[in-house]
Amino acid sequence: MIRELQAGATHLAYKAMSELRPDIGLESVFAEHVDNNLRPEGYRLVGFFVKEDTYAAAVAGFRIVHMLAWGQFMYCDDLSTRSAHRGQGHAGQLMDWMIDEAKRLHCDGFHLDSGLGPDRADAHRLYFNKRMRISAFHLMRPV
Repeated sequence: MIRELQAGATHLAYKAMSELRPDIGLESVFAEHVDNNLRPEGYRLVGFFVKEDTYAAAVAGFRIVHMLAWGQFMYCDDLSTRSAHRGQGHAGQLMDWMIDEAKRLHCDGFHLDSGLGPDRADAHRLYFNKRMRISAFHLMRPV
């Protein structure tokens, strides 16, 4: 079952999110950061839940962004499935949910960035199966 996580339920995303972002700190620190810093910037969380667990089996964090280059689009910041629940289609269902939400909000597109490396092959296969394409290089430098 997919459901959006409102402030106060953010902690239910912690187990899945910490597998993608191991440096997010303790559950309480994660929830406080999301609720106090990210949500005011438009960040939303959605989770895929299975009956046998209180915590989400998979989660996605996303926001609506406006840019001259791409118009209004949904950007997926985070998409993660707990290792015990991988290979069951949960992340794909979350992507479908986000794409439907992007359509509902009249977005021009759905974007995400993905790391490189052999450990990302399953994620890339999912993105290509969802008809995503590589459209740009994402460049950065620390300051």
